[in-house]
This record gives sequence, structure tokens and C-alpha cells, in this order.
Amino acid sequence: MKSICVAAVLAALTTTAASAETIGVSMQSFDNNFQTLLREGLQARASKLSGVNLQIEDAQTDVSKQRSQVDNFIASGVDAIIMTLADTSAATGISAAAKNAGIPLVYLNLAPENIDKLPEKQAYVGSKETDSGRLGAEAACDLLKKKGKAGDAQVYILMGDLAHQASRDRTSSFKETLAVGDCKGATIADEQSAAWTRTNAMDLTTNWITAGRPIDVVFANNDEMALGAIQALKAASVSMDDVIVVGIDATQDALIAMAAGDLDATVFQNAKAQSASAVDAAVALAHGNSVDKEVWVPFELVTPKNMTEYAKKN
Repeated sequence: MKSICVAAVLAALTTTAASAETIGVSMQSFDNNFQTLLREGLQARASKLSGVNLQIEDAQTDVSKQRSQVDNFIASGVDAIIMTLADTSAATGISAAAKNAGIPLVYLNLAPENIDKLPEKQAYVGSKETDSGRLGAEAACDLLKKKGKAGDAQVYILMGDLAHQASRDRTSSFKETLAVGDCKGATIADEQSAAWTRTNAMDLTTNWITAGRPIDVVFANNDEMALGAIQALKAASVSMDDVIVVGIDATQDALIAMAAGDLDATVFQNAKAQSASAVDAAVALAHGNSVDKEVWVPFELVTPKNMTEYAKKN
């Protein structure tokens, strides 16, 4: 399958709807900060396209609720569907339902399990999750080397929802990158799922602190969990100078924590570009035009040195 960068996608797919189109949108969760950025990006892009209306629903991380939303979209005859999956393994059935109804479908942000077998009139827009884990590991290792701890660091990983391929890919690429580089002597002391949430991450990190083992690095699969780890560390009076914390997404809250000296690195995930590309793809497919099956938006490393460049990007 062909992969292209977001700039090419936006140039190729930008279009003005000739007639009114309704796109049904099922979001994994309105409560998730990054999903909120995606939702706002979808609305912003649709507002610039004449006659394109979005019907946005909250799946509340419930697979059955999300499937019902898709079925309702199909029954109501929407022109296309965009969705961020509550469970990536549910994609095969959803793809089949959309295909049978002849309705274009665009998966956004969370790669469907059937990404290599998407039917016609279906596509995926997102970022290569393995790149984010690699960038996070490289940043963590650079900081460990500066501290003289590259050979014996204790590393803890806060994973997202285990039902999401993104969580598995971010974690595996982080570990693989550490294992082959200058920090191959680092030990993965523990890895647990905090399901993308700040509260769960705070609880898990508190447990790690209570266990009394040293914590040199916390790598979180998203910024919300990184912020939860920071809250737990500070509540336990752990100096943030002693722990390297790395997240993913470069949300505004994360950048504030970075400015305060608490978050050491994050990886920018371009919500606006992903959302714009998803809307453009859905409109193009609704018009009977073809689009690439996979559209990739690059991840970018964010550190205190370049964080001001990202202040208004998400």
C-alpha cells in the first residue's frame, strides 16, 4: 500500500463539496484530550468546506456503543463515516458493514486491525506509532547519558489501552530502541496499562514509588499519563531533576509541564493535520474519487529547546 506525507494529501484531496454531504463521526472518547483535539480539527476542516456537515458521536470507549453508532450512520444514509476506534480489533466487522452499505469509511488516528486489508472506499489516516516510541527512547537515552546512567537505569512504562495497536507499537519500539543503543544496559523495571488516563497513571506511579525501587525514567504512551506520573512523583516529594519523564502528543498541558521543568520530552502528534486529511479523504471518497489507503502524518520530537515552536500547533 502506498504511503504519502500529509502535505501531499492536503494538496491532492482539498476540495469544495458540490452538494451537501453529511459525514458521521464516531469518536473513541470526548474525555480524552487528544481525541478532543482531533474532534476540534475535524470541525475546523469541515467548516472550510462548503456543504459538509459532521454528525459527531461519543463512543465513550465502549465498543458496542460505537458499533451501534456506525449502524445508525448507515441506516440514516450518511455520505461517509470517520471514526477513531474504541477497539482496533473491531475494525474488520465495521469495515464489512460499511462496505456492504456502500458508504466510504475513514479510520483516524488509531490504526485498524485490518489496515492491510481495507476494502475499496476505505482508508486510514494517522502517524506511524513505532516512530513515536523510537523518538521517545532516543530522547530518554540522550538524557540518561548526560546523567551518567545509561548503563544501569531503571525504566518504567505507562502503556495506553492494550486494545489499541498504538499502545503496543509505542511500547515495543521504545524498548527495541533502548535495547540496541547506548542505553542497552537499562532495565525495564515494569510496564503497566494506565488506559491513556492521568488518574490511572498517577495511581500506578504511586505504587512504583511505594515499592521503593529507583525510578530513573518514566515513558508514557501519551502526555496525559506522563502528567499523571509527574503528579505522583511530586506528591511523593521526588525531585523532578532525578527522573526523566517522556510523553507523546505535545498537548498544551504537556508543554506547560515542560516549561515548568517537569516534562523532559514529548513527541508531537499533529492532530490538525490528521483531522484535515481525514475529512478531505472522506469527502473525496464520497465524491467517488480514489485516495491512498494509508496517509501518514510524521511525528516530531519536542524538547525544551524547541517547545515554543509547538505552542499553538495542537
